[in-house]
Amino acid sequence: MSSDVATKEPGGVAGWIGGTVEFLQAVRSELTKVTWPSRDELVKATRMILVLSVVLGLLIGWMDLLFNLVLVDGVAALTR
Repeated sequence: MSSDVATKEPGGVAGWIGGTVEFLQAVRSELTKVTWPSRDELVKATRMILVLSVVLGLLIGWMDLLFNLVLVDGVAALTR
């Protein structure tokens, strides 16, 4: 038999509040370890994301138009 005594954590509201406080303390501790980007890095990354979004949007639009012409208009032309 072990001589360790099992500790029971409080339940209900007290346990919830204690758990929340512990979680928020851990979050604060982890945020001190974060290396935040500089303003220049942030602006560069934002520009890259915007350009990629526009390019991807144009590519998907072009593919949609192409598939529409081939599959919808092309199949309809075959059935006439």
